[in-house]
Amino acid sequence: MAEHDLTQKMVPFLDRHLAFPLLAHLSETGLFPDEQVRAAQYELAKGTNMIDYAVGLFEELHPNEPIPDDFTEKRERAVSTNEKLQQEAQAVLDVIENPEVAQALRQDKMQNLAYLKDNYNLSLSQIAALYNFGQFQFSIGNYSGAADYLYHFRILSTDQNQLISAHWGKLASDILSGKWDVALEELNTLRDALPSSSHNDSAALAQLQSRTWLLHWSLFVYFNHPQGRILLLETFLNPTYLNTIQTSCPWILRYLVSAAILSRKSSATATSSSSRVRNAIREVVKIIQMEEYQYSDPITRFLKELYVMFDFEGAQRELSTAQRVIADDFFLNEFKDEFLEHARYLISEAYCRIHQRIDIRDLSERLNLSAEEGEKWIVNLIRDTRMGADAKIDLEKNVIQINRQPLPMYQSVIEKTRGLAFRTQALSTAMGRAQGQSAEPEAPTAVA
Repeated sequence: MAEHDLTQKMVPFLDRHLAFPLLAHLSETGLFPDEQVRAAQYELAKGTNMIDYAVGLFEELHPNEPIPDDFTEKRERAVSTNEKLQQEAQAVLDVIENPEVAQALRQDKMQNLAYLKDNYNLSLSQIAALYNFGQFQFSIGNYSGAADYLYHFRILSTDQNQLISAHWGKLASDILSGKWDVALEELNTLRDALPSSSHNDSAALAQLQSRTWLLHWSLFVYFNHPQGRILLLETFLNPTYLNTIQTSCPWILRYLVSAAILSRKSSATATSSSSRVRNAIREVVKIIQMEEYQYSDPITRFLKELYVMFDFEGAQRELSTAQRVIADDFFLNEFKDEFLEHARYLISEAYCRIHQRIDIRDLSERLNLSAEEGEKWIVNLIRDTRMGADAKIDLEKNVIQINRQPLPMYQSVIEKTRGLAFRTQALSTAMGRAQGQSAEPEAPTAVA
């Protein structure tokens, strides 16, 4: 199953600290030799100030070799740098945490800077000490401390470059601290802070790279927050971010498809869901067809077999493989049981939509369920969906009889034309690709 692992594709778009959890999970799956995974962890750790962690990995990789002197020198530099930056940052904190100062500060940053300069002789360069110390705390793995210092820095600073960098650092810190509500708020703030338009090719490329990074970082939030899968659909199906996926990171389709499947049952019954979420499966199937030449895996092929080919046996085979892919995926493994349940829901729904007379035993076999389990499953399916008024179960013959009203003509026209806008946007994207546009991954201004 190593061929389906996306870690190597995703790491270039992550801060090295965000890559550590992925590699730790990879060491548990056994997809790759343990020595290779540890070597990758060591290469990442060398670029941080987590000296003890890097030394431990070196000793595991080279048990009979002495520890390089570079680590001792780097530890000494880290200790001295920490003391120096802490003193500088503390001088600023002592001022802004003063109750009188906190009460005097306003929404206007320029007014606040003038107030701090006139009354406490604090300049913008001194306020940058909060950023520098927050950046250093992040590099040593103190993510909660980094988030606090970067938060205070953002309240006061007007330096746009450092503010964007602090946004990225705060988001990474909240993710690594497991504060998912705060991380979601930070993710939305950062998304709004990114430029929405570009005036030249260089700015457009930088914008594309930032959005590509944001898509990868957002997976941590969307697959840990309770409402994350619904929010993922609303973001990723937005034409701007869908274009980013199609252009620079088509493997993100795995998570778009998974979120659509995981949200299908709830979105079908919830009146509060947006129309984009309710129609997510339909949109995602079209995207899968368009992007198949760039990316496919058992998860995407499952939907293709089910909704494009109408091959239930093929869908069942792909689902069987998809279960193993999900079990090994860092973001999806916690949802493997839920994914299977929702996938069965989709198979049952699709099967019932194209058949008028359904043998319960036959459908149960397609769902890999026993006859008794299949019967309960189908009863619940009919009860939870809009088929209840059209379906009748004959327990003596062990069949389901479905009698549907013909679709009105105007509704048929709506169904035929619903995807015109989407196909127009997809055609525009394809024309852009034909002009030879390409982008290499480049890190945003990160805190570490």
